[in-house]
Amino acid sequence: MSNTENLSSETVATETPRPEQTVLLGLDYGVKKMGMALGNTVTQDARPFDILAMNNGQPADWDNLLGIIDTWKIGRVIVGLPLNMDGSSSMIAKRAHKFARRLAHRLMEQRIHVPVQLFDERLTSVEAREMAWELGLIKNERDPIDDISACLLLQSYLANPDHAEDIATYKAD
Repeated sequence: MSNTENLSSETVATETPRPEQTVLLGLDYGVKKMGMALGNTVTQDARPFDILAMNNGQPADWDNLLGIIDTWKIGRVIVGLPLNMDGSSSMIAKRAHKFARRLAHRLMEQRIHVPVQLFDERLTSVEAREMAWELGLIKNERDPIDDISACLLLQSYLANPDHAEDIATYKAD
């Protein structure tokens, strides 16, 4: 039997390496509530997940947030950084940065090894409200859209992951 006949009679498995999947958690930081979205680096998509109650800029229930990260096997957390339109740091951006640092510290304490990054989220809330209104997801201008904002944040991150900054390297002005 020739080598060609051997090849045709045997199954030749040539696996192409698949990109490693990372589940992302996007957080649209807020003082009263924080929108959450889940994303996937393989499918390059994101979906709204939940809205978390906040107590003056800190999660009302840290264990719940850490539990979500652990249960969903989150590989990276992206915290929205609400910069001013000129790119300067706003007061809320400074609080978001502080929250991201505190989240990274709590994850480390729990031995949950998940990087936390900051990503510019300018205008995601405006865009989320317009989109939610057009799609009929909200009926009132005051209906919450924080989870949709977090989804838009993750979609922007997935399109430009190199624009994210590690919390340790971010310099607030």
